[in-house]
Amino acid sequence: MKKIWIYVVIIAVAIAGIFFLASSLKIKTNNKKLLDSKPNIILILGDDIGYSDIGPFGSEIKTPNLDRLASEGIRFANFYNMSKCEPSRSSLFSGLYEGGKNSVNFAQILKNEGYYVIHSGKEHWMNWAPDHVFAKNIFDQSLTFRAMSEFFVPPSGDFVNPFILNGDTVTYDQIYYEKKPFFKTDVLTDNALRWLEKPVKEEKPFFLFLGYGAAHYPLQARPEDISKYRGTYKSGWDKIRLERFERLKKAGLISENTRLSPPSSNINKFRGHPAGDEERRAEIPMYRPWNSLNEDEKDKLDLEMAVFAAMVDRMDQNIGRVLSYLDEKGIAENTIVIYLSDNGSCPYDSNRDFDYPPGVAEGFRTLCAAWANAGNTPFKYFKQYGHEGGAHTHFIMRWPKNIKAGTITHQTGHIVDVAPTLLEAAGISFPNKIGEISPQPFHGTSLIPILSGKETAEPDFYISGWTERFKMYREKDWKIVKLNGNDWELYNIKQDPTEIDDLADSLPEKVNQLRDNYQAREAELKASTK
Repeated sequence: MKKIWIYVVIIAVAIAGIFFLASSLKIKTNNKKLLDSKPNIILILGDDIGYSDIGPFGSEIKTPNLDRLASEGIRFANFYNMSKCEPSRSSLFSGLYEGGKNSVNFAQILKNEGYYVIHSGKEHWMNWAPDHVFAKNIFDQSLTFRAMSEFFVPPSGDFVNPFILNGDTVTYDQIYYEKKPFFKTDVLTDNALRWLEKPVKEEKPFFLFLGYGAAHYPLQARPEDISKYRGTYKSGWDKIRLERFERLKKAGLISENTRLSPPSSNINKFRGHPAGDEERRAEIPMYRPWNSLNEDEKDKLDLEMAVFAAMVDRMDQNIGRVLSYLDEKGIAENTIVIYLSDNGSCPYDSNRDFDYPPGVAEGFRTLCAAWANAGNTPFKYFKQYGHEGGAHTHFIMRWPKNIKAGTITHQTGHIVDVAPTLLEAAGISFPNKIGEISPQPFHGTSLIPILSGKETAEPDFYISGWTERFKMYREKDWKIVKLNGNDWELYNIKQDPTEIDDLADSLPEKVNQLRDNYQAREAELKASTK
């Protein structure tokens, strides 16, 4: 009996030693018990979807799965992006405002720590991005396209930007898909779910990025989705804005005393109509009250917005497929799911022609500025602008073990904060070396304290906006922003979140102070890339 107890003690010590070594040396293992504290991560990025274009943020568009994520997780009422596709994606994956040869993709860090990593969707890096950050060089499985592409197969069979499957350029018929006709949003989920089988079966932690590309133009959607919304928008953009505005207040996402920004056209002087089309450029369509339109115009514009809504709806359906998969596999409790958008809604006329209506594979149509303005309710202006309509969008995160369900926070986050947040959630320290690279440290900070319900000090500054013509810089309550390269505007963003009262003329000293601070920060950021 005494020998048995000795053996029991020896075995217990051995097991304890294994656990100690696994934690101290970060041994890679497929043992489920050892991986329980290492969460799976799913990061979903919407494209050109405005603050109020989804149900949890006041929309009439049906997004029951995003509603579910919000009810089971946390919503950030105040969350910044970089106001355009490629800077937002670059900041998302690098944790940097500006990077260089030593910037890294945080997916590489996860992979080095035992994660199975999957990229299914749009990939768009800034010119500063080194080759080693791209999906083809990191992810175990990847299906990507650059910038934007059609949703249906074009009549020619050639997408604007081709798909790249695990580093190889492929045609659509070389890609796995389940439902005809081929529709990009569905296809990206088809492949993601198929690829998840391996890590789930092996009980290995995974990171999945889903970059759907919805609802970036061209406006294309399945007919059955469009039919859900046909007629919904004949009430017009003015009424839709007011309804969304009231729902945002009722939800507690904006305060009761928030003022709705005035309706706006696209006033970007550097991006109006397609280059060379001087006739259309000379008549940039300005916002008009809905009741001033004739019935034919209303019908056409109802269809335009119905297609946009259908694209968001289809994205949500696919998010539902992913959530159902987590439930079926019994891994939802240990999986972080994040949804956010890369920038506000897009007002730019990139229509290829008007021979076909919005929605169909043959057409290449875009959303008009008045509907984009409604998407960015209650904020002013659009994608690329440093104003809140371009830089301020939604953020939802569900992490059942660590986030109180149904939470709303009014503390501020930024897209550069996502990478450090996820590494901390996974219990992974930022490495000093990755191969021969000494990684450029994150500019962002972890949001974990906010997720835990704590009040935290805001970072010293936030930056957003596309090019110096539309740049914004914020310190605490104060924000300066450029419009068309003109003089800096100044807003107290806490008192005036919809940027109605420009205080630049009355407070020139404040403008100068923030301008000088911005220039100093920019110099520091550029220096950190070397």
